[in-house]
This record gives sequence, structure tokens and C-alpha cells, in this order.
Amino acid sequence: MWSPGSGLLLWPAPDCPGEPGESAGALPGLLGSVLREARFRHHAEVLVADAAGVRTERVRAHALAPGAAAAALRQRLPAGAVSGDLRFLAHIALGIERWVRAGRVVPRLVRDDGQWWARWRLSGGAGQRAWLAELAAGMPPALQVAGAPGDLLADMVDELTDPIVRELVGERPNPHPLVHGLSVDTPVDGGSHQVAELLDRWRDSVLVDEPELVLRLCEPDGESGVDADGAALWRLEVCLRVDGAAPRPVPLLGDPQSVRTAVERLGAAQRAYPRLRDLPGDPRSMDLLLPTAVVADLVAHGAHALAEAGVRLLLPRAWSVAEPSLRLRVDGAAVPAARSSVGLDGLVSYRWELALGDMVLTRAEMERLIDAQSDLVRLRGEWVQADHRVLAAAARYVAWHGADTEVTLADLVGKIVDTHVDRVPITEVTATGWAAALLDPGREPEPVSPPARLKAQLRPYQLRGLSWLATMNRLGCGAILADDMGLGKTVQVLALLLHERETATTPPGPTLLVCPMSVVGNWQREALRFAPDLRFLVHHGPTRRRGPELDAAVADADLVITTYTLLARDTRELARQSWERVVLDEAQHVKNAATRQARAARALPARHRLALTGTPVENRLEELRSILDFAMPKLLGSAQTFRARFAVPIERENDQNAVTRLRTVTSPFVLRRVKTDPAVIGDLPEKLEMTVRANLTVEQAGLYQAVVRDMLDKLRDAKGMARKGAVLAALTHLKQVCNHPAHYLRDHSAVLRRGTHRSGKLALVEDVLDSVLAEGEKALLFTQFREFGELIAPYLTERFGTRVPFLHGGVAKKHRDTMVADFQREAGPPLMLLSLKAGGTGLNLTAANHVVHLDRWWNPAVENQATDRAYRIGQHRTVQVRKLVCVDTVEERIDEMIGGKSRLADLAVGSGENWITELSTDELRELFTLGAEAVGD
Repeated sequence: MWSPGSGLLLWPAPDCPGEPGESAGALPGLLGSVLREARFRHHAEVLVADAAGVRTERVRAHALAPGAAAAALRQRLPAGAVSGDLRFLAHIALGIERWVRAGRVVPRLVRDDGQWWARWRLSGGAGQRAWLAELAAGMPPALQVAGAPGDLLADMVDELTDPIVRELVGERPNPHPLVHGLSVDTPVDGGSHQVAELLDRWRDSVLVDEPELVLRLCEPDGESGVDADGAALWRLEVCLRVDGAAPRPVPLLGDPQSVRTAVERLGAAQRAYPRLRDLPGDPRSMDLLLPTAVVADLVAHGAHALAEAGVRLLLPRAWSVAEPSLRLRVDGAAVPAARSSVGLDGLVSYRWELALGDMVLTRAEMERLIDAQSDLVRLRGEWVQADHRVLAAAARYVAWHGADTEVTLADLVGKIVDTHVDRVPITEVTATGWAAALLDPGREPEPVSPPARLKAQLRPYQLRGLSWLATMNRLGCGAILADDMGLGKTVQVLALLLHERETATTPPGPTLLVCPMSVVGNWQREALRFAPDLRFLVHHGPTRRRGPELDAAVADADLVITTYTLLARDTRELARQSWERVVLDEAQHVKNAATRQARAARALPARHRLALTGTPVENRLEELRSILDFAMPKLLGSAQTFRARFAVPIERENDQNAVTRLRTVTSPFVLRRVKTDPAVIGDLPEKLEMTVRANLTVEQAGLYQAVVRDMLDKLRDAKGMARKGAVLAALTHLKQVCNHPAHYLRDHSAVLRRGTHRSGKLALVEDVLDSVLAEGEKALLFTQFREFGELIAPYLTERFGTRVPFLHGGVAKKHRDTMVADFQREAGPPLMLLSLKAGGTGLNLTAANHVVHLDRWWNPAVENQATDRAYRIGQHRTVQVRKLVCVDTVEERIDEMIGGKSRLADLAVGSGENWITELSTDELRELFTLGAEAVGD
């Protein structure tokens, strides 16, 4: 078995008698002599097949370093004395030797143990890619126990090429240090990253003239013939392209070298995508003739397989891949003059439409789709590819449920909730008449003027909020105002109360406002400050009014303020009143529909209901249903119905169909603005946030699995605080492993090994910073671990040839101030490392417009505070924020969990990491265990 990091591992067959070394007696040559001297001190997990079946066993093994392995594998192996696995590895080594003898190798520079070394590697190219793909496909399963075939092959080829070249070339001293190092294994004086990159670019230029296979698909033209069903055949042109020039078809009687190259490349393409075999061809060229069914599969599945093999597929110009979607057209019937409020009882007519991409289909086109048996259809002169089964199901739905002349809005909402066509989301709703103000997302609410008695200057987004609230009030529809904290929900509600008192023909009744005790005083102050003409009453305290005294006080007030605690306690007293409106501030207090507070809020009679919250969804979609059930009762059905139709499909299955239906139903009743919206804060530039994923190296993967095993062992008997401690410790250790093996091991080992990265994350950071510095820009790098910053700061300084300051808790204030001022200078260092705790607040670092979170704290509020060191007033460039996670690790899974909650309401949970300790052992195993895609190339 080839083991990355260990080399070639050899062990005796299980049925061999005696000591391990004795089984080598029949082997001649170098391999036999090596094994006869072997101590078999290594251990390996191997697959063993015998009469009892296939199982994994731990065996004593002997390891051969790359140089010895290269020599041993290229010896003649006697029949019957070695396994098929060893013969397969020998086949690889002999293949490398053939590439070497053909001159298909290039030099490179690598850094290891603080010095630069010259090494040989294969030159690459389509031929070698095809060779490696064949080997990966034929690799015996027993060899894959140490990793994926591609990973093992890449490591083995990389390790064996250099010793094979050196053996064939021999030692040839040379005064040029690079040429000398390629022959004599000594460090290269004058090596640098710049020279290494120059060699890499030269290697790429060597491959430029290698012909590239291009397959060009052409529409049926009447000359290619027909298939067995009489349908026209598509021509797949076999072309070669050199140095980026236009692809040129290969005639059979053309240049013999081009024909040979095309035959070789096409053979590799057919091995990658076998459906290209046994197809009719053009007798004058190498072109293939494809039935429509093969064309559809080629584009849907074969294109990816061909791309993996380095083959480019070109589609016709008039070709599109389209996704079907449903669109809803709603027409609001005229509202009688005597009735200004319509709400869910208002009458509307509607019509469903089916769209394919941007094309709305006619009834005749939909009938064609229902009868079609192919994923390729020709519509309006263009070939369109889409799943015909999905299209046919959607077309049938529209045909059966297309339109209704007159229903209530409540009935229409029910139909939208029930609408479900797999993989066909609702993407557009347009409305006319009175319904446009409610349902058409592109329509602005009818503007209203700021109330004359409002003692505040409303910002544009606040004035739009007032207009929206006034529209919802006029239509008799409840609403959720879900603006970010600090955007002025209070002043918008006070403006609404003043507006309706200034415009109503009859005085409106009182509004009941329910809020947490902690903000009662704030509402009092804001009312006195912005709306001093409003009569308000605070219903709170042991001496609060009751009975007739409360009735009289409420009748004489415009605004009554009480708390959630008293709402549940005084339900009967409050439910007896005739409320014009009930407003719930911090409405997440009723996110659990079963609590006394939530039940009491729903029981209050009111003409209009309004919920205020900056966090409509914190953890589960059921929270949104509970709040909306207060504002618009029964809109989303019962808790059980909502869970089956929306919560489970969205939260567990990421069902986009359910997402679009929920958005269609709820968006008319929810207005949400965030601080980062340019329409809200126009004096800040754009902020682009992205999660960037890195693969673990083999070394990282081994350490990661060891940490998980250790944690699961400790959890068997641990309880209480000991269990929580074990989980948090494992989480910390896994984040350290994902950062860098040396960070976790704390062994002061080198950042690189033999010039290659030990950490996939650090390799990714290096690529990101290369781009940042190439653009002449600056970056902040945040880590929660001071020791990780101290590990990589010297490396980044050497790698980029510039000072990289590291600001952490141990930096004195004077030095800290100097460091910040220096970074802010135009000529200051372009990179700065900061610990999350010491550098996350109180700093202005707008010289940087890139922020990289090297490891995650899992508290978005803390991460956003750190990001705001660059994204703040004074920043004039777009800020790019990259949050790094490792693929298929606990980092990516928690990011998806937190991100999923964020996507539900564009919010995030700020609970840190303690919630992880409450998971069951099975849930922790699923969360922490390393996935199959974690390790990179």
C-alpha cells in the first residue's frame, strides 16, 4: 500500500508461515533483500480477503522511503510471490519511468526544513491526466483504504518522480546552483518564492502547444441523417485547438500526427464518458452523430465527466439550459366606496403561468411539453434543455389549476400554500387593482406625508416604512416590521399613530403596545420626545388600574403601554377593551406559540395587529409562524400543517420550492431592512461576505480523526460539566487542526514540509493574499488563537517579503497605537494579523478593504464587530469579507447550521459555541466526524 507521508508499506500475506521477514525468501533482487532485512516495525490498517470475507486488519509492516520504493518497484517481480496490489504499484512506478525517459519532466523548487531544494516532477498535460484517470479507475479497492484514488496517485507520482529521474541521470556536478541541485541532492543557494513561481509559470508555458481536444455540438442540419425513430441526428465535431486558437475539425485524411492525437484524445474522452462509444460517425471526418437522447444526457451528465478528463464541450449558440418556474398574476376586484378595508376577505381573480427561463409558455407549447419524451425541446427557434418530467408535471398543474374568476385573498393564499410541483418554484407574483398594494413586490406603497405633529425628521427608509404601515392599516392586514435594531421602529409606529389621527374622519380607538419591562421607559421617553400630543398610559405596577377605572383610562388614551408579564396576568382585563390596534414590540417574546404570553396576545381583540422585531427567526421557522399567527391569524395554518408543508422541507431538505411558496405567502406582510442595505445607510460602500472552503491535507485529516475518536471515547462515561468540557476541548482542538498541524501539536515544527503546505487552509490564505497584494490593497486577518498568529506571522513575512504586524492582548498600548497608525498609512504594511478579542473592537482600520476570518468564533455579532474595523464610516471601497472553513469538517457543518438560520430571516444566532455541548453523542458524532470530501489534492 502507498501511504502518504510514510511511502511504500509492505506486509506478508496472512497465510505466510513464520516471522514476517521469512516470507520474502522466494523474492529475488532488491525487494527480496530489503524484506529479508526488514524489522516490520510499522503498523497499517489493511483490507484482508479470505474465506471469512473482506475485513480490515492491523498488520505489522515495513516502510520504504520514496527513493528505495522507486528502486524496489521497478525490479522484475516473480509470478505468484507478490500480490496484485504490489504489481499495480509497480505498474505505476514503471509508468512514471516511461514518462521520465520520454523527457516529460520539469524542475521545481520546494522549501523544506528552512531551505530550498530542487526537485523533478512530471510535466503534466492531457496525456498524463488521462493516464492518471485510467489508473484511478483501475486501482484495487484494497489500496484505497488510506485515501481516495486521486489523492494516493498524486502523492505517489509526486514522491517517486524525483528519485527515478536522479537514478537515470546520475550525479553531474554543475556550477549553476539550480542545475547542480537537480543532480546532486543538496540545498539550492539563492532559492526564493519568486524563482519557484517562475519555474511554475515556465512549466505552464511548456504545455501551451499541446493540442487540446474540443468537442463541438452542432444542431441537426438535415445532412447528418436520422436515428431509428426518424429523428434528426446531432453532429458532435471532433476538433483540436492549439494555444487558444479556434477549434479546427480533424479530417480523416489530414495530418497523420493530428489524426493520431485526436484518436488518442477521443479514446480518453470515451473512457471518461462511455455513451460516446458505438455511435455512428461521418465517413469523411472523426465526427460522431448523436441521437437526441444521447445529446440530452451528454449535456446533463457527460459534460462534467468530460471536463474532469480535460475535454471541453461547446454547445450551439442557440442553446439554453432553463429551469421551469411558476408565475402568479392577480387582479384585485374594485373595492366598494363604502368599504375601504379589504384584507383577506377581499375578492381577487388569478392566473397561473408556466415559464421556462424568461419565456412564458403558451397553452399549445405546454401541451407539446406534456407529450414530449425528451429533455431537449425546440421552442421559438431555440433548443432548450430541461427535465421533461418536471416540465410535464408543471404544465399539467397549470392546465388543471390555471385560473379562477373570483376568490377571496384568503382562499388564494391557501392555494399558494398547497401548490407543490417538485423542482418548480414560484418566482414571480404581479398584481393589479387593490391587490397590487399588497402582493406586488415591485410596487412602492402609496406615499404619505410625515405627520405635522411628529417632532422628528424621518429618514427616507423610515418614511417608506410609515407609508407601508399606513397601507397595511388601510387594507386591514396585520404586519411585521422587522427592521434591524437601531433603525427606528419606535418612531415609525409613533408616526403611524399621529398620521391616522390627522387623516381619519372619526377618531381612532386606542392602541395597546406590549413590550419587555426593560423598554417601557424607552417608549415613554420616545413618545414624549417625538409625539408629545399623544395621550399615553402605562399599565404596570401593583397600583395599576382595574375594572371600570381601567376602562375609563383606556378610553381616554391614544397609546397604552404594558409588559408581556402583565399581558399574561391581566388577559381578561385587557381583552375586554375595544382596541384599534395591538402592537407587540420585541415580538420574539411570542415565538413559542404555546406560551401563556403568546396565547394572550392572540386572544386580544383588535382591528389591526402589528409585530415589531429585529429577529423574526432565531432558530426555527416555527418562530416566524407563531409571530405571523398573531399578526395575520391562520395565514400559515396550524403548527402541524406548517411543519409538514414548510418547516421540515426547508430546514431539513433545503426544499427551494417550499422556500419560494413561504416567501410568496409571507412577504406581503413582512417589511425588513438591514443596516447594510444601501437604501438605509447610503454613506457606506458595499460589503461582500463569502464563505471560502479549504480541503484538509492528509496530515490534518489523520489528526482530525484522532481528536474525534478521543472525544467519543471520553463521552462514554462523562456526564455534566465533564461532558461539556470534553466537547468544548474537542471543538477547540479540531479548529486548531483545521488551522495547521503545528498549531494543534505545539511542537514548533515547520509551516511547510518539503516545500508543500501542511495546511490546506493556509495554502488558501496564501492564494487569497496573493490576489490582494497584486491589486495593491490591504487585508486584516483575524484569529481567535494568539499562538496561531505567532506561528504564521513569520511565515507570511517571509512569503510576501513585507512586515506583518500581529496585534494581540500582549501588545502594550503605546505599541498598539503605533501599529494601528502605521497600518493606516498608505506606505504602511499591507497585511495585519489581529487576535479576535484584542482587535475586534475599538479600532479604525479603514486602510484595509479585505477581511479574512481565519477561524470561526460562531458568534456572528463578535465576527461582525471585527469586520467593522474596516467596514465603518471612512471606508470608501467595497469591503470583501472571507470566512474560512474546511470542507466536510465541523467547521463547515456549523457554518451551514448558522448560515441556514441566517438565511431564514437574514439573521444569525449569537449564542457562541455552548449550544454544541447540549447535543447528543450521536449528533456530536455526525457533526464532528470527517466527511469523504475533506481531504484535497
